[in-house]
Amino acid sequence: MRSHRKKTSHCVAFSRSSQRSSKMQQLILLASIWTLCTGSGDWCYQSQFSCDHQCNAPENWDHANKDCAGMYQSPINIVTRKTLKDERLTPLQFNNYQQIFRGTIKNNGHSVQVGIPHLSTISGGGLPSTYKAVQFHLHWGNKGGPGSEHTIDGEQYPMELHIVHMKNHYADLTTALRDPEGLAVLGFFYEMSNSANRKYDAIINTMRGIKATNANTSLPSISLAQLIPSEQNMTSYYRYKGSLTTPGCTQAVIWTVFENPIPLSMEQLAAFSDLQFSDRKPMVGNFRPVQPLNGRQVFRSGSPVILASSILLVGAIATALGLSQPN
Repeated sequence: MRSHRKKTSHCVAFSRSSQRSSKMQQLILLASIWTLCTGSGDWCYQSQFSCDHQCNAPENWDHANKDCAGMYQSPINIVTRKTLKDERLTPLQFNNYQQIFRGTIKNNGHSVQVGIPHLSTISGGGLPSTYKAVQFHLHWGNKGGPGSEHTIDGEQYPMELHIVHMKNHYADLTTALRDPEGLAVLGFFYEMSNSANRKYDAIINTMRGIKATNANTSLPSISLAQLIPSEQNMTSYYRYKGSLTTPGCTQAVIWTVFENPIPLSMEQLAAFSDLQFSDRKPMVGNFRPVQPLNGRQVFRSGSPVILASSILLVGAIATALGLSQPN
């Protein structure tokens, strides 16, 4: 699997005299530089870190919030051959996902986020409760480069969508996060396509007005259903228990990561890199590196699509061997 962790670059060049100093002196100097560069400030992504912006990069998020050092963190690399099929993971039930709404789209300094003002819910598929949609946001690379948070057998997609839901009876996320199964997040990958996905025009066109951190505006009418694959293409997915992928990294999330990616053109993917972090640098590489499984089991759905294909294959073989019954 490819590693997405990057070592923090040194912010100070050593002089020749430093290079000739004793090993102990070098270690003391390196420790001082590390303290200077990492600081104790706010959290950031690796792409943001510099001595001009001293913040806690992903390997130091536990300095910003101790829960980020928990045992059941997200995202993860999903090794497909180690997943376990679970017959309870039937297709999810989507309610009011087709409903049109006008939400607020915001550059929150770490991503682009859209609030969901109406009641859309998910249930079934092995979920312990009904969950209502609260917001969605995305994670991406640099102008269409690798940028998803979850990876599949080490493969990192250009971008990933997270639709965040909380248990239906909770009034706010703070309360839901106290429940170990309070949140259910749907994760969708994106792949590069030769043609534009017109269903994303409203979001991408509106993003031009929110390049700066904390900028927000009204989003033209959209539905959640138009952003994701059709329901018949969402029968194959992975399930595991994990956390939020930004500080505070609360371990209260049931993750559902779908196999089939959403197509976007290169130009559409690159448009997300035009947003800006709080320091006005391009918002690129806003993904957390994958975290250790620490003994967790990842489950996969029993896809009826695979089953149907197998039936067709058996039928074709039977016909070829002359085993089909006469009319």
